[in-house]
Amino acid sequence: MAETVIPTTEMAAATLAETPSSSSSAVWSEFSKRVLIKNIIGRPDGGVGLAGEKIKVGGWVKTGREQGKGSFAFLELNDGSCPGNLQVIVDSSVYELSQIVATGTCVFVEGVLKKPPEGTKQNVELKVEKVLEVGGVDPAKYPLPKTKLTLEFLRDHVHLRPRTNTISAVARIRNALAYATHTFFQKHAFLYVHTPIITTSDCEGAGEMFQVTTLFSDTEKLEKELKENPPPSEDEIEAAKLLVKEKGEAVAALKAAKATKPEITASVSELTKSKEKLAKLEERSKLKPGMPQKDGKIDYSSDFFARQAFLTVSGQLQVETFACALSNVYTFGPTFRAEHSHTSRHLAEFWMVEPELAFADLEDDMNCAEAYVKFLSQWLLDNCLDDMQLMVKNFDKTAIDRLTLVASTPFERITYTDAVALLEKVTDRRFENAVEWGIDLASEHERYLTEVIFKKPVIVYNYPKGIKAFYMRLNDDGKTVAAMDVLVPKVGELIGGSQREERYDVIEKRILDQGLPLEPYEWYLDLRRYGTVKHSGFGLGFERMVLFATGLDNIRDVIPFPRYPGKADL
Repeated sequence: MAETVIPTTEMAAATLAETPSSSSSAVWSEFSKRVLIKNIIGRPDGGVGLAGEKIKVGGWVKTGREQGKGSFAFLELNDGSCPGNLQVIVDSSVYELSQIVATGTCVFVEGVLKKPPEGTKQNVELKVEKVLEVGGVDPAKYPLPKTKLTLEFLRDHVHLRPRTNTISAVARIRNALAYATHTFFQKHAFLYVHTPIITTSDCEGAGEMFQVTTLFSDTEKLEKELKENPPPSEDEIEAAKLLVKEKGEAVAALKAAKATKPEITASVSELTKSKEKLAKLEERSKLKPGMPQKDGKIDYSSDFFARQAFLTVSGQLQVETFACALSNVYTFGPTFRAEHSHTSRHLAEFWMVEPELAFADLEDDMNCAEAYVKFLSQWLLDNCLDDMQLMVKNFDKTAIDRLTLVASTPFERITYTDAVALLEKVTDRRFENAVEWGIDLASEHERYLTEVIFKKPVIVYNYPKGIKAFYMRLNDDGKTVAAMDVLVPKVGELIGGSQREERYDVIEKRILDQGLPLEPYEWYLDLRRYGTVKHSGFGLGFERMVLFATGLDNIRDVIPFPRYPGKADL
């Protein structure tokens, strides 16, 4: 049977050597001469319509077993394109079965798709004619056996855990949410801006930032170098000074004697070399081991950036500069928090989606946040249902229902003051954190609002100014700011945002009132000095969105490479 390819472009088709003509219904991977498993078993007919097709597939063996007294083997093959496996049959005459049946083995095979016998759960299976490549595994050493493994165990094998059903499904869900994020904002004419990872501004004002410095490595290099090549002694410097003096006198004598130009030039050259040597010796004599100090403090003028620098906790302040020139923008990138927390909700490195809307007030901000969360939820229902079904089966029976609720239900909107009043009246449970006006609502309060009182997402707005950042717009009451949080079932706060303070005198006072220095924020104040504009924005913690969608309990399981206190593998 002739093999076929369905190219997406003429150029791509031209690069596919040994691929079949365009009459087949099998969809080939454009860049690796194979058919993705999802394009076989993910078809509406489960792949039955492809029976008779000759194809190549590659993947990793989930389970393998020899049958018929070793005459053939069944392999459950997965290539990561979908949660389902393709059953592959290999005869012993085609390949040594003991080399390919172990869990974790990678195989690239060619064969013909066929309908399995009646009564089997597969719709289609592959009868292998050639084993093209094998990446073998020693079953005695492979750390991921086919038995059920805990997510805690997998965190100690972070480089191999994508091979498991759960982590691969999370990766596809995460990918879908990232794609949906860009789709949503591009669809609504937002400009994607890359904000700096290294910054000198503390957006949150909490001080829990990772410092970026070369002082330690520079100091170690210097101490090693000084040990191998000690600084010059006073006698060496005096001798170098004397030599410079002698060379200077020699030049003067030649000039007085009206020597030839070549003689004077040669003498001046020797003088220059002597001066350069003296300068290097004097500079080297100033080198001292240890951190550079000034007035009893570390001298950061000697650091790489000539000042203190940190890993960013948010791209918001920087992306505002583009909102104040290009209107609606967003950034989507990694952020960092040096918080010594070991809870299931904290990471040291995580990703944030942060849009900023020019000419927009708090209501516009809430409308955008609600539309965005609804869009993400519906996107997963439309594009990741098979992975979501796996989450429902193995972790959270309500995951799909929760997405459906959020995608289809108008969000409740309530002021912070009214939310506190409702929580103060709660009698059916006792909160660990007492409720009173002025507190920052805890996760237990947020989830009670969404899961018990309103039974749907809730946007709480107009928070006390004392618990919010300096850049949030002060309301007319002088006590609250135009801030809002989007709360959802399962995780509580998913989004935090606000209308930004556009009034120069007000934001300057807010910075000082919070005990922050003005100097690092002078550039930020310039946005209010020159052509100030009403604008609003919010931040969505991307890992929290993945937690919300999947129903998993620990944030360390929804990011590819989790970083938290004591852990930074790979």
